[in-house]
Amino acid sequence: MALTMALGLLAVLAQRPGEGTDTTFAVRAGTRLELRNMNGDIVVRTWDRNSLRIQAEHSSRERLDIGYAGVVLKISATSRRGAPRDVDYILTVPAAMDLDLGSNHGDISIDGSTGRINIETIQGDVTVRGGRSVVTLHSVSGDMHVGAVRGRLEASSTNGEVIVDDVEGEVYAETTNGDVMLRGIRSDNVTAATVNGDLVYRGTIGDNGHYRLSTHNGDVTVTVSAGTNATVTVSTFSGDFESDFPVTLSGARQGKRFSFTIGTGKATLELESFQGSIRLVRP
Repeated sequence: MALTMALGLLAVLAQRPGEGTDTTFAVRAGTRLELRNMNGDIVVRTWDRNSLRIQAEHSSRERLDIGYAGVVLKISATSRRGAPRDVDYILTVPAAMDLDLGSNHGDISIDGSTGRINIETIQGDVTVRGGRSVVTLHSVSGDMHVGAVRGRLEASSTNGEVIVDDVEGEVYAETTNGDVMLRGIRSDNVTAATVNGDLVYRGTIGDNGHYRLSTHNGDVTVTVSAGTNATVTVSTFSGDFESDFPVTLSGARQGKRFSFTIGTGKATLELESFQGSIRLVRP
């Protein structure tokens, strides 16, 4: 095992026979963790201790460089021969620690965080349960499964589905090739879009809310609870509109673009599909 510690970090090292790193050390309050991985998975778990455990699987050629840069604790892998090969991480961190993680080729998962989260991956799935204040997730090619966020969520993928459950706060979700499913959402501001895929929204429609849901090739399905007050704008080109309850148009219909009001019409609900149907359903 090869390990470099910087700026006075104290560590308790547990060396395993063969390859890999296993180390645990105390971290400062307010520390933000930054990790960029070339190839390999990153798994983050949480505990109620002010310490960080790093378990990493790698060959004897690689070493981990760990050190502070201000309030940021940086972890990176280097190799004696060229670029590092695969390094798989399991990190156990304080629950409130802010996380900034990235991987070129590998999955990233986080469970139980109560801090800010930023994730970027080129090829790999992203799974997050937790996160507060701001959670930002980007993947070029990979699926996203997000839940239990309390704060602003931004989740985007180019090739992959985006599934969001149990979020309280502003939501922005999009993908190019894949479905977008939003379930258990409690928000006054939701924007969701996909080009090739279906879009499903099951959540609150608050009186002061603004909701914009759109797809090009796919269906849009929205659950409308009793007592909802919204002005709804529907736009389709070659799709149909269906509703579980009767609606009355509130203005002139222009092709397949029209509006109507539910209740007092306080919220704004914009629904758009170019080649797909739009459905309003009861819970």
